[in-house]
This record gives sequence, structure tokens and C-alpha cells, in this order.
Amino acid sequence: MTESQGSLSVRSAWRDVPPMQVRRFAALALDEVPALAQDILRQIRSEYPGLPVVLDDSGEPMALIGIRRALEGFVQQIASADGGRPCYPLEVFQEFGRGEGLHGRSLDSLQAIYRLGVRLAWRRLAEIGQQIEIPPPAMYELAESGFEYLDGLVDQSVRGYAEAAARQAGERLRLQRKLMELLLSERRGDPGAGTPADFGHGSGAHSAPGQPGARSALDERAARVGWQLPERVAVGVLLRPAREAVAPAVGQGVLLDMETEQPRMVVPDPDAAGRPELLRRAMAGWSGAIGPPVPLADAAKSLRWAQAAVRLMERGLLPSGEVLYCTEHTEALVLLQPEELIEDLARRCLAPLAHCGPAHGRRLAETLLAWLETRGGAPEVAARLGVHPQTVRYRLRQIRELWGDEVDDPDRRFELELVLRARRLRGQLGRAG
Repeated sequence: MTESQGSLSVRSAWRDVPPMQVRRFAALALDEVPALAQDILRQIRSEYPGLPVVLDDSGEPMALIGIRRALEGFVQQIASADGGRPCYPLEVFQEFGRGEGLHGRSLDSLQAIYRLGVRLAWRRLAEIGQQIEIPPPAMYELAESGFEYLDGLVDQSVRGYAEAAARQAGERLRLQRKLMELLLSERRGDPGAGTPADFGHGSGAHSAPGQPGARSALDERAARVGWQLPERVAVGVLLRPAREAVAPAVGQGVLLDMETEQPRMVVPDPDAAGRPELLRRAMAGWSGAIGPPVPLADAAKSLRWAQAAVRLMERGLLPSGEVLYCTEHTEALVLLQPEELIEDLARRCLAPLAHCGPAHGRRLAETLLAWLETRGGAPEVAARLGVHPQTVRYRLRQIRELWGDEVDDPDRRFELELVLRARRLRGQLGRAG
């Protein structure tokens, strides 16, 4: 019917109506606009009593202004010589859409209100058309043009709605990042670094923050994003599978900050039933680490362990290609993190191997570790290493010659096992069969 949205085509029944009759129709319609706008608003309020009333600076309802301007724009359009371009009251209807978005409502109710307004307006326009004897085919085209005009108004509201939704989403993310910054701040809790002995344990649901008022600030920020403060949390650090990777769908309860090079997340109540499985599904395609569950005030400790695990993953010392849990890799995190201290201890403990040659020294080290772990005789050690018992006896004699009585001292045995396990974790020793 139309050559462009909202305008009547040149070849149409409406264009065959004499100009004088069109002008008469437009004049009568414009005279009716104020009262018609009031009637439409009154009917809308009757059918949608919960609709908020927003006033402009002069105290007039914004909805009434929008209805009046929409009616005037449509009448002016149909009265123009060439059908005109739709004359939408842009800001008013964009503001209606923004209002729906800001109040958390969908656009369905707003569109229903628009359709109600169009039906009421059409009844009055049809009466005017009959009054001045405009042919029915022309009025049918006018009705179709009215619904096209309605589509334009809806488009403006959708645009305002989208703008409001984007602003709200951006504001929520900003507030969420602020909440995470406070939650993960080292100054909030005990300045101690924490150890894997803390994994799965804590001193209470809410340890005293490190600074006065920190707890109330946390309450305030959590309330602003609608996040209920949990008793325990686990903090994750992620490695992006690609630079433009879409954020994982971790759910609303999980705080997620995608703005950092390595995204972070705070998982509330990580031990809750089904939580690990839900996270595994949500994190498919991602890799990273989730720190141990800790009391809320100790969230920074969980973050540190997750960061340490990610560093080991990047070095190839922990499995990559998945999101792992620090509590499942405690040995590696304990023995591989304080690298300088472990290496210094290894140099002192393993000094007797310095003159054995690399290959033979490695075999002796593997035999010593197997013996320390089994506390058994040659047959048990041989079975663990997959070699002949006589070979083990020979190596054990060499070990006793190299270390002497030190291998009988419990403290020395502990240090030897510790440094040898660390070397095995680094791939410097073979794993027992």
C-alpha cells in the first residue's frame, strides 16, 4: 500500500479524495485532538490502573503530551500534499520506552496501551470520515496508515527501552566490579597469606574486617546489585579461550568481572548441592582455577590460591584446558609455589647426588622417593618402580652410602620426600608405576 513506512502512496484511494475534503477532515480531527487525547488517557488509566503518572515541568502528564503529539503528527501527515514523512514525537515515546526499561517492565504492556490508543483514535476518525462523506476505501487505507504510524511509535519506544537496558546493564556491571574490589581487597581480612590447611575450613561466617566500617560498606554495595551476602565463597580466575570470548553463563548469583585481562568470579556458597556441576557446564571451553572455599571475609585468600594455580597452569605444571579446583591440587600448590625455598632445600638435601651423573642420579632419586613413600623393603619398592628387586637392593645400598644415617632421621626423611615430590610434580622425576 505504501512506498515508504507511514506515508500514503501517490496512487491510492486516499489521494483520490478532493483536497478540500482532506483539509476539512484534518481541521475537524485537529479540533478533536485535545479532547480525544484526554479520552484515550482516561481509558488507558481505567484498563491499566497501575500505570505510573509522570509529569513534565509544567505539571502536565507526559502520557497526555505524547498522545496529543502523536495524534497531531498523524493528522498533519495525512493532510500533507505528498503523504509526508511520519512526524513522530521522538523524545516523548523514547522516554516511555526508557521508563519501562528502568522500572523492570517489558514492552508488551506498553505496546498494548499503544494499540488501545489507536483503536480509540480510529473510532473518532472514522466518525469524522462518515460526517464529511470520505469514501470507505480511502478510510481503509487511512486505517492501515495509522497502524504503520503506530509501528513507528513502537520503534521509538523500543529504542528508548534498549538504551535504558544498556545503561542499567552497564551500571550494574560497574557496581558489581566495585563490590568485587571491596570483597577481594587484602585490607578487609586477616593479612596472613593463608595455607592449604584453610581449604574447606574457616574461623566463622563473617570474620571481622580489617578496617572499621568495611562490613557496612560491603552490605551497602551488595544491596545495590541485589547480591545476598553468603557465609562462604570461592574465587575463580579464568583464562580467556579467545580475546573476544563471550562471558560464561555462570548465573546471576555468581559475581563475574570480565574487564580484567584474566576475568575473575566470586562463587557464593560453593559447596551447595549441584553448584560444582552447574559451574562445570557453564565454564565449558574456558580454563582457569577456582580457589578454596573460605569465609566471606577471607575471599582474598581464595583469590591468591586461584591466581597461584593459574600461574602453574600457564607454566604447564597443572592441567590446562579446564577450570580446576585448587582443593583437588593441594600438593602441587604447596610444593610448587614457594619455588626458591624448595629449590634451596633441594640443593642441600640432594647434594650427595651431585657427583652421580644425571641419569644415575635420577634413578637413585626415584628409588629413594619410592622407598620413602612405601617404607617397605626391596620387593615393594621394586613393584612401585617396575624394576627387579635386586636392582633396588643395589640402589638402596648406594643411597645409604651417600646419605649415611640421615635417612634414619625423621626430619631428614621428611625434607627428602618433600623436595623429591616437588621434583616429580615438575616432571624432573618419573611417576611410580
